[in-house]
Amino acid sequence: MTSVLRPSVQERVRALLESPPDPHAGYHDGYLDVLGPTAEPTPTVAQRVMQSTFLPQIYERVWRPVGFNLAKGWPVGPDTAAEHTLARDWLGLAQPGDVHKPAATVLDVACGPGNVTRALAAGVGENGLVVGLDAAHGMLARAAGDSSGDVAYVRGNAVDLPFRADTFDAVCCFGALYLFDDPWAAVDSMARVLKPGGRLIILTTRRPSLPVSRLSSELLGALSGVRMFGDREVTRALTDRGFTDVKQRRYPLMQLVAASY
Repeated sequence: MTSVLRPSVQERVRALLESPPDPHAGYHDGYLDVLGPTAEPTPTVAQRVMQSTFLPQIYERVWRPVGFNLAKGWPVGPDTAAEHTLARDWLGLAQPGDVHKPAATVLDVACGPGNVTRALAAGVGENGLVVGLDAAHGMLARAAGDSSGDVAYVRGNAVDLPFRADTFDAVCCFGALYLFDDPWAAVDSMARVLKPGGRLIILTTRRPSLPVSRLSSELLGALSGVRMFGDREVTRALTDRGFTDVKQRRYPLMQLVAASY
């Protein structure tokens, strides 16, 4: 009986790309770099922080749990574990203790050091694949160092995703949409790579419904590069792009939005 060799994770990821990678593209520190030394616009203050070498060291234990949980209304709002459970549920994935898990292909956009990527992988079956994408070398090196199983990382442009159309069963974008220069182009790109019937989930900022909120949030955005979204901005953007079954949970300074495509 002839055994069939299963494609490696690296081969599977390359097969998802819209175009063959540049000859100079390759694996560095455990991740596939398809972005290369591109000329990029001057980053905002917030983008420079995300690209720093220091932030990946404290992101999972300090920055993410403290900052995000406070923005979600801690101790009333969901903690990180509850957030991950909800993400797996809304994306149609399994929970870690479930016997049967889908062999889904999942994309984590702007994955940072891979904390959410690994949480999503816990809900995917043996033949599934979870891909984390980010543009920051330091974040990806940290993520790849902790990766295992059917998890892979790609350095690429989150606003112009390098993958083929109709590729992923689920797409996740947690804590990044508010950093993009053109967030709606990023949403368009996420929609493009989703399969028909695929699911999308986004965790992003929320502008409180207060008289001075719009002015103060615009000032914050101008100074730091962090955009605060209104309660209907993200949900309307998804509906306008053909998404259905739109769900939203609102917290003091954040919102969780999910939909089917």
